[in-house]
Amino acid sequence: MMLRLALVLLLLLAGAARAAGPVPVRAVEGISEYRLANGLQLLLVPDDSKPSTTVNLTLRVGSRHENYGETGMAHLLEHLVFKGTPTTRNAWAEFTKRGLRANGSTWVDRTNYYASFASNEAHLQWYLGWLADAMVNSFIAKRDLDTEMTVVRNEMEMGENEPSRILFEKTLAAMYQWHNYGKSTIGARADVENVDVARLRAFYKTYYQPDNATLVVSGRFDTARVLGWVGRSFGRLPRPQRAMPRLYTLDPVQDGERSLTLRRSGGTPLAMAGWHMPPAAHPDQAAAELLALVMGDAPGGRLHRQLVEPGRAAGAFGETLGLADPGVLLLGLQFSPGQDAQAGAAALAQVAESAATQPIDDTEFRRAQARWLKHWEQQFSDPERVGVALSESVAQGDWRLFFLLRDRVQQATLADINRVAAQRLVPANRTLALYLPSDKPQRAPAPQRVDLAEQLQGFAPRPAAPSVPPFDASPGNLDARTQLRTLPGGLKLALLPKPTRGGVVRVEIELHHGDLAGLRGQAEVAQMVAAMLDKGANGLDRQQVRDQLDLLKTELSVTASAGSVNLDLLTRREHAVAAIALAGKLLRTPSFPVNALEELRRQALAGLQAQRDDPEALAERQLARRGNPHALGDPRYAPTADESEAELKGITVQKLQEFHRRFYGAGFGEVSAVGDFDPEAVAQAVQAALGNWKSPSGYTRVPQPLWPRTPGRELLRTPDKQNAVLGMRLALPLSDNDADYPAFYLANFILGSGGDSRLWKRVREKEGLSYSVWSWVDWSRHEPHSVWQAGAIFAPANRDKVEQAMREEIDRALRDGFSAAEVQSGRQALLAARRLSRAQDATLAVQLAGNLELGRRFAFSQKVDEALAAATPEQVNAALRKYLLPEAIATVLAGDFKQP
Repeated sequence: MMLRLALVLLLLLAGAARAAGPVPVRAVEGISEYRLANGLQLLLVPDDSKPSTTVNLTLRVGSRHENYGETGMAHLLEHLVFKGTPTTRNAWAEFTKRGLRANGSTWVDRTNYYASFASNEAHLQWYLGWLADAMVNSFIAKRDLDTEMTVVRNEMEMGENEPSRILFEKTLAAMYQWHNYGKSTIGARADVENVDVARLRAFYKTYYQPDNATLVVSGRFDTARVLGWVGRSFGRLPRPQRAMPRLYTLDPVQDGERSLTLRRSGGTPLAMAGWHMPPAAHPDQAAAELLALVMGDAPGGRLHRQLVEPGRAAGAFGETLGLADPGVLLLGLQFSPGQDAQAGAAALAQVAESAATQPIDDTEFRRAQARWLKHWEQQFSDPERVGVALSESVAQGDWRLFFLLRDRVQQATLADINRVAAQRLVPANRTLALYLPSDKPQRAPAPQRVDLAEQLQGFAPRPAAPSVPPFDASPGNLDARTQLRTLPGGLKLALLPKPTRGGVVRVEIELHHGDLAGLRGQAEVAQMVAAMLDKGANGLDRQQVRDQLDLLKTELSVTASAGSVNLDLLTRREHAVAAIALAGKLLRTPSFPVNALEELRRQALAGLQAQRDDPEALAERQLARRGNPHALGDPRYAPTADESEAELKGITVQKLQEFHRRFYGAGFGEVSAVGDFDPEAVAQAVQAALGNWKSPSGYTRVPQPLWPRTPGRELLRTPDKQNAVLGMRLALPLSDNDADYPAFYLANFILGSGGDSRLWKRVREKEGLSYSVWSWVDWSRHEPHSVWQAGAIFAPANRDKVEQAMREEIDRALRDGFSAAEVQSGRQALLAARRLSRAQDATLAVQLAGNLELGRRFAFSQKVDEALAAATPEQVNAALRKYLLPEAIATVLAGDFKQP
């Protein structure tokens, strides 16, 4: 009797343990860690500053964990988990219905699944439930493996078209002789195509378990409710009884230079060099991060200054792979046609390994440190990015490494970075596309693991950032909170002060200039003027501009279109005024240095050369040219590659100066600001920076009257390219101000946008022919001239099947129409996506500037939402049949097709 009571008591206690909710572990700088009884780690990162939520589930399994014959298994599982469970058969459709921007990714140390969406408790609760269900109950079935196999092969083939991606894989393969970091994450084709489903399922059962997972919830949510939902969804999963496989392979220290040569058709020359580095948890990882910037950044990096600026290479780059086991520092050079790539590769190694004789100086060190810390702060200030960023630290061994690395970078010294450079950047530790023997090999420090407890022992987290009050991103509140002004010179302002994490501010500057006649023959010059704006200004050279941006913790991007130049600033409250002043200086007094022009010209010519045999670029250019009625020189004309090349080669500094003098000014334009700022201070800063600056040319927008694309089908052959593309294009007599706009907007969404669309379900899900299939509309905000576009990527052998499936689904939609259930589901998904869009400050800044130009408010968006909510199946189907005319569609297919 006593034995029976004891057994009952033990069973009750075990059940109580399984039902127990998350238990607090620690809190670090606003992030709270919890554990469930089954081993699941939970991190909560609350941030009410914008109305969105991001959920990320990281499983500590990647290509590093695969055995012989299993390469690609982790990546295959990433695909198959989306294929369904007994309770959720079509995950992508459910994501789309709820407006979830969801996906997954696989890397060497981890696999993660993530979703961002406009904050909604029902959607959050559902997605947590789906993650818990998918983690242990996914089918991993032979039927799903068979249909998804073509998609995975298509993803392989897509990567095979990119020389840089293949060179990256080959470099790692040469660097790691034994460790799985040398194996491509996507796997060997033979392993993937012959995978045994029972073996794949066993791999899934081993690693897809709560004690091998970290769940991160960031953004706006109710902490108590999330803890309850996680406890009910994940807490019911039992703690597995299996023992995790113990991985112990490390490569020995490299004992000599290694080299490889990759020969493929197309593209431009590229050199890449890699040096072994310690694990991410090692104290020297901070120095490795800074070395990548000191060597590979532009314009201040050594490779850029010593090889790109003198014209020996077209571009330079650098990055570190911070991994759980010893990682890599990668540096590279891109070359234009005609440049000596072999000599450049040798020079790359020489420059990188010169630190022993030419130590890094304090200016280089401080510049790299400021730039790295700026990027870290920007990432930590964004609730949608920080949740996913923690995934890498989890994969490296402990999520607190995210903060520890920041501290180590901040505390690093010039002596540290020079010591690591002298130890690690040595010929015997290098892999390059050139073999260089050495009579006296120099050994780098031996690979080693890191005691995480020891490394974290002295780590002291900083105080958590203050909480940010919630913000309502509804159209009505956006209009109510936005301050509209017009400066004396004519520039229009829209200021939307709102709380943000870290005091982040987005500023959008859009200036308009010229007219159709004045802009003839100026397309490439206009693009180059915009590209040169941040390359120097009165009293500031290129490096000083970059240093000023880093000092102000500001990111600047510049784009141009026919008759407009756009500047996007990402800054902080305390730097907003100075950042606007700097932007004004760059706009008004650019110096157009000749060496920067030559560098940009080489890069543009290299890009053009790469496009000449790239299927997607060729199809896009040909679709833009079909039926184009405009003559060469007209800003609306679509030039050939040869015509673009000729115009690029003819650009001079004098032409840039003349274009700027003739057209640039702030008499016609809009400035918007969104975030944590003082409206009066920002308005005064804009007035001081741009004020009464007028363009001599005035401004009349270049009209875009409707012209039909020439219908028909065209085949472009691109030999030795393993990925092909299909593109469709149709001109629509519609703008976003027409009565039929909401109905056709929704119709196309159901047809080809999102994971529940007709095209996706047929081409991707049912037949597994394409990794990516789509249809979308480039909506005009002015004339009734929008452009519908559709397409897919695929293996060349599947060309006929893909084209037939696309046309059949379009014909079926026109013939049978969309059901009431489809319209209801599409409506909910589209409205959710629009709400999520309004939760992004960057999008709001662009929309505010656009509204100023058009004289609109967010009430216009509200009317569109209301029209979408009220759209009936009859209206949606009528709009689709009225405007989507199969006989008028232009189709281009590009790839290595063996048959006509």
